[in-house]
Amino acid sequence: MTPDYTRLIDAETWGFINRTNAFYPPEAVDWPIERNREVYDRMARAFHAGRPPGIAVETTTVETPSHVIPIRIYSAERGNDRATILYFHGGGFVLGGLDSHDDVCAEFCAATGLAVVSVDYRLAPEHGGTAALEDAIAAYDWVTAGLERPVVLAGDSAGGNLAACLADHVGREGRGPIGQALIYPLLGADIDKGSYLTHAEAPLLTTRDVLYYRDVRSGGIDCSNDPRFTPLASSSFRHLPPTVVVTAQCDPLSSDGEVYCGRLRVEGVPASWHEEEGLPHSFLRARGMSSRARAAMERITQALTTLAAGKRA
Repeated sequence: MTPDYTRLIDAETWGFINRTNAFYPPEAVDWPIERNREVYDRMARAFHAGRPPGIAVETTTVETPSHVIPIRIYSAERGNDRATILYFHGGGFVLGGLDSHDDVCAEFCAATGLAVVSVDYRLAPEHGGTAALEDAIAAYDWVTAGLERPVVLAGDSAGGNLAACLADHVGREGRGPIGQALIYPLLGADIDKGSYLTHAEAPLLTTRDVLYYRDVRSGGIDCSNDPRFTPLASSSFRHLPPTVVVTAQCDPLSSDGEVYCGRLRVEGVPASWHEEEGLPHSFLRARGMSSRARAAMERITQALTTLAAGKRA
């Protein structure tokens, strides 16, 4: 039975949903990739809230043997050098880039005082398979070697998946981050259970959308047992750092956070799952219109500060 979203979601948040759909309607998932990207980028520009004062921004690249990876570094005037946040944007591994999440990264920098490095990893379908993860690893290597500070991984949606896959990879090598904060991430819970059924037709992201973007990235190959794509497929979680997962109630991905944190806690990893009531997927972009989203942003910011201090959140 489909939930009554008119009851679960308040008027402010519906204003955000309706404004988003005016740019990017539900049927957009069926559009050609290039049109999809153009409309997504136009929507992101319309929602851009500007950067807070006192934030220095540098756009540069990480060089690899085969290509360069654009990154953007945010630094606060009165910075906190305790750690660096390495951020991966959402967009289903198909959409987005440095500009689509520019204001979010700038606000995280301003609110925490921590440097934020945003990564413009390669997108599918032009670069499917493990290309995004390879870029994430290269960016992590660059940050840990060049800045000589501990790293907190963060990301939303597809970026949350990428952060979790990266944490698994580098954690197994004994050079993991000191924390990870995952925002409505795709982690690989059972699509025949939980929120994938309850919120299959949720506003802004449906279960069908999730499956579409997953298949674009993987080329239609079943990667459900491959931890390079599916964090919950990992054979062990004890090498992961303290973790915070924030999900949206009105989102098919909600169960991913609950299941993932449950698995981590079983293996002794400090893990906190918080579900934001009455919010849809992509609520970070709603923080200027919705008091619920604004409060969620503040909780995520606090989690990043706590993880950067080497504490469990």
